[in-house]
Amino acid sequence: MRSSTLFARMTRHPRTTTSTRTPKIPVQSVNGAAPPSRSLVEFAAYVDGTRVEAESIVEALALVRDHHEIHAPDAGARAFVWVGLHEPKAHEVEWLAKVFDLHPLAVEDAVNAHQRPKVERYGDSLFVVLKTLAFLDNADEGASSDIIAAGEIMAFVGRDFVVTVRHGEQCPLSEVRARLESKPELLGRGATGVLYAVADHVVDRYLHVADLMQQELEEVEATVFASVSSRDIGRIYQLKREMIDMKRAVTPLVAPLATLAQRRQIPSDMRDYFRDVVDHLTRVCEQVELSNELCNSVLQAALARSNALVNEDMRRITSWVAIMAVPTMIAGIYGMNFDHMPLLRSPYGYPVVLAVIVVVCALLYRGFRRNGWLGVKPPRA
Repeated sequence: MRSSTLFARMTRHPRTTTSTRTPKIPVQSVNGAAPPSRSLVEFAAYVDGTRVEAESIVEALALVRDHHEIHAPDAGARAFVWVGLHEPKAHEVEWLAKVFDLHPLAVEDAVNAHQRPKVERYGDSLFVVLKTLAFLDNADEGASSDIIAAGEIMAFVGRDFVVTVRHGEQCPLSEVRARLESKPELLGRGATGVLYAVADHVVDRYLHVADLMQQELEEVEATVFASVSSRDIGRIYQLKREMIDMKRAVTPLVAPLATLAQRRQIPSDMRDYFRDVVDHLTRVCEQVELSNELCNSVLQAALARSNALVNEDMRRITSWVAIMAVPTMIAGIYGMNFDHMPLLRSPYGYPVVLAVIVVVCALLYRGFRRNGWLGVKPPRA
């Protein structure tokens, strides 16, 4: 209510302060750059935690800057514009760069995805790159499809603005905005409150994905010790690859976020919030590291069990070959064309030879079975 009254007063009484002139804001396209349209998800002005609607980004920014000029002595008055984009084109980000005075290098990174997680300062504004992760429930265990889908969120954070650029379908920020608007005390802390909420949301997704990966790994571990196959080994390799990708997304963010709380752009009352995010991120890193070590152990166990199964198959084949070699050898000997051979003309020769074959084969079978070479061992008495 206070914000609506404030902006109504601004409309009736134009500002007269000339000591801090607001830079001219481009409304139409300039040098090929045009206001975002297709990629624009949502925008609004926020004053002391209350959302104030505006017809355009330019109008929202003008209202916010008027508020700052009027309440410059009041350190508690915080107003900013939050613009959300999804996979914008270069000309759309360039237009925003002219509106919010964004650094060209940061603009280039925001247009081109696949950036390393980082926190950089350009003048009085911050540029933050966060990797987003999502666990794919429909991943085919027998295929080489990804288990984790990755995206990015870039955030430009200034004194009176937040511009979030999202690449990929993962981790939409609509629920973050809705949660903040339902709890205006965090929005009342300014643009850094939005940065904290976005970072906290992304890190919470990390924890969720890490837990699901841990469950997936435990299921594979159980199947490995039950019956291992090449399909299981391929699944373990796939999990290990995803663990490495997750580690690349999470680990580089720890140090920048840890130093972010010490930057002068972060108000002192927000630093504890960012330290809490760092604690959660450190927990994710530890969990990913432990899962990676477990994945290595499961892979080694799977390979060892696979080799053991191959050896068992070879012993089983060798045993049956040895058993079948006895009648083959005896039949081959008596099949040779010689006149003088034992029992050749004896009436008992044939049954004696058959008896020898049966006895030798039975002895071999008993010995191999007792040693477990035939796949089963006799029950102990």
